[in-house]
Amino acid sequence: MLPVTKALMLFTDLALVIYFTVTGLGLIPPEWAFNGYSDPVVADWNWSFLWIDLAASATGLASLYLLRRSSPSGPGLMLVSLVLTMASGLMAIAFWTLRGDFSLLWWLPNLYLLLFPIPAIVCLTRSRPGVPAS
Repeated sequence: MLPVTKALMLFTDLALVIYFTVTGLGLIPPEWAFNGYSDPVVADWNWSFLWIDLAASATGLASLYLLRRSSPSGPGLMLVSLVLTMASGLMAIAFWTLRGDFSLLWWLPNLYLLLFPIPAIVCLTRSRPGVPAS
C-alpha cells in the first residue's frame, strides 16, 4: 500500500476522533459551525455520524498497526475502514445536497472523506492474494 494512503488514513482517523472530541466539548466557534448547528434535529444528525466515524477510525488505526506488523489481516481491515470513511463522507454530502446547503467549510472535508479512499479501495480489491480474478 502506498505510504501516502497510510499517512492520509492516520491523519483522517485521528481527525475524526478530534472532531467529535471538540464538538462534544462545544469548542467549535459559532461562525465556523455548519448551518443549523444549534437546531436539535441537525445536531442529532451530526452526532449520528459518531458510530460510523469511530468504527472507521478504530478499524483504520488497527489496520495501520497490523500492516506495520506485516499481518495478513491488515489489508482487509484497511478496506473496511476506507469503505466506512467513504460512506460517512457520502452521507454528509447527500444531506447537504438535499438541504440545498453549500458551504466550502463543510463540503471540502466531506468530499475528502468521500474521495480519498477510492484509489486505495481499487488497489486493495484488485490485489487480494488468494482470490481468483473474475
